[in-house]
Amino acid sequence: MNDFLSFRNAAVADVDAIVALVESAYRGDSSRQGWTTEANMLDGQRTDAADVARLIAHEHSRVLLLTRGSGELRACAHIERQGEACYFGMFSVNPNEQGGGIGRAMLAEGERIARDEWQCREMQMTVISIRDELIAWYERRGYRRTGIYKPFPYGDARFGLPKRDDLRFELLGKVLL
Repeated sequence: MNDFLSFRNAAVADVDAIVALVESAYRGDSSRQGWTTEANMLDGQRTDAADVARLIAHEHSRVLLLTRGSGELRACAHIERQGEACYFGMFSVNPNEQGGGIGRAMLAEGERIARDEWQCREMQMTVISIRDELIAWYERRGYRRTGIYKPFPYGDARFGLPKRDDLRFELLGKVLL
């Protein structure tokens, strides 16, 4: 088996595969195979084709794909230049391959692009604040909790259907330069 990892930028032709990967990593029974599942907190969708296509087309953003061997999509992330900071989101790894280093490789590549190609000083992301295990994973990679919170968009089905009433996002950041 060829284990060669390869990064590339997403194209419109990749939209359906990206949506399927993101949904499999965060929602439904398939997501429970990995540790990044949000299935115990949220039902409904995590993203849709229109949103992914918009991110691909946005001038200051990139949807980064990681493939293994034959070119099958294994991970994705959205990075967006926002002045001196870069936002990192829609980070998804195939649930069957979580814990094998693919996520670390994807995060490192996103940071490299932000730092070396876009000259961003910081990488930022938002994480659901009750995701202690996920936040700890980011902290081990140099991210710090900022104490800045954003409300969860209750009532907007585009972000999922909450099963809890205590969801909010916390901003994490890492200095790159």
